[in-house]
Amino acid sequence: MSFLKAEWRKLAIANYLIDKDILNNYLPFGTELDLWNGNCYVSLVGFRFVNTKLLGIKIPFHVNFEEVNLRFYVKRFENGEWKRGVVFIKEIVPKRALSFVANTVYKENYETLPMSHISEEEVNHRIIEYKWRKNKIWYSFKIIANIDTSGIKPNSETEFITEHYWGYAKVNNNKSNEYQVTHPRWEVYETKEYDIKVDFGTVYGKEFEFLNSSDPISVMLAEGSEITVENKKSIK
Repeated sequence: MSFLKAEWRKLAIANYLIDKDILNNYLPFGTELDLWNGNCYVSLVGFRFVNTKLLGIKIPFHVNFEEVNLRFYVKRFENGEWKRGVVFIKEIVPKRALSFVANTVYKENYETLPMSHISEEEVNHRIIEYKWRKNKIWYSFKIIANIDTSGIKPNSETEFITEHYWGYAKVNNNKSNEYQVTHPRWEVYETKEYDIKVDFGTVYGKEFEFLNSSDPISVMLAEGSEITVENKKSIK
């Protein structure tokens, strides 16, 4: 049985270039950085969990909720093939129980903060916005995009960002956790406008403060799908 089943919907993704050295302390044992055309990326991602089940059970008040995370991309060579995955700098959710389970079981770095979202469909566009509050200040990530979706082009930047099917978490310098995330290939909405109001240093740490004055190299909105998060295994 999968550890978690849910839908991930309306994934707002802003991608930034980052110096590889900044990520060295976050790199899980057994992995290496996964680059796109020689560039190292970190992504701000906001989305909604929908119809969430933990070990097949819907937990009251923990079925539908927002998440915003900052992540980067890694790969691991095993049994003659590359596993392409993500590592989370921090994941923000509105429920303490979610943070407790993720931090305890998977050794992730979850933080519980007040959150909200907006999802509106107009005649010619849709509006998606994720908000979270830290130290009495509300931060936000907003995208205005086309109404209709389109397929992801093979060998594109969008494919690189969305087609990572493993999660890795650093336990210590000699151990990491690995888990598989399954979902079909997603479709995306063309982004028309975006607005990001985040103090990256306050929310994610001083190493990421430079993002306050950086423009994302790309901004995407994916529709998402049903997903599963499988049980973890340890890499030593």
